[in-house]
Amino acid sequence: MYKKLTIQDQVRVPPQHLGEDVEESVKAGLAEEVEGTINSEIGVIIGVENVESIEGGEIEPEDAGVFYDVEYNAMVYEPELHEVVFGEVVDITEFGAFIRIGAFDGLCHVSQIMDEYVNLDEEQSMLVSEEEQFTLEVGDTVTSRIIAVSLEKQDTNKINLTMRQPGLGKDEWIELYEEE
Repeated sequence: MYKKLTIQDQVRVPPQHLGEDVEESVKAGLAEEVEGTINSEIGVIIGVENVESIEGGEIEPEDAGVFYDVEYNAMVYEPELHEVVFGEVVDITEFGAFIRIGAFDGLCHVSQIMDEYVNLDEEQSMLVSEEEQFTLEVGDTVTSRIIAVSLEKQDTNKINLTMRQPGLGKDEWIELYEEE
């Protein structure tokens, strides 16, 4: 879920920004330090909108930067358990499909793609149902549900998805299900 949050933090303004307007320097420091980072408590910080308050301006030994205590508004994406998300298939492997949802790529394991058994067609780089009625390939847009979330560090986040519920999957699968 996308959220707008007010965050209190400390930011380092690098020496090349000293001498400029303090608010602009702090905003540049925040953009460099926090935008695109994952915080296990709040999700990924997509962008800093504005700086509410700036206090301090401390210098630490052996560091040419200046540290400020700041309060700022940021746009954040936090994947939530059971959330229905729309995404694009960005990779197909023998064990499932990676689906880009917002700022993250989630894994939909082959056992969670559909009720039928799924095979990998390596030549065409797609997953095909056992009866070859349904296919999933890179570029397909899908609706899925988040079934597990683990945001530990920048490079070890895990989001597991399912499409084995009514109303989930590729649009054509959903339309076919609704017709039945």
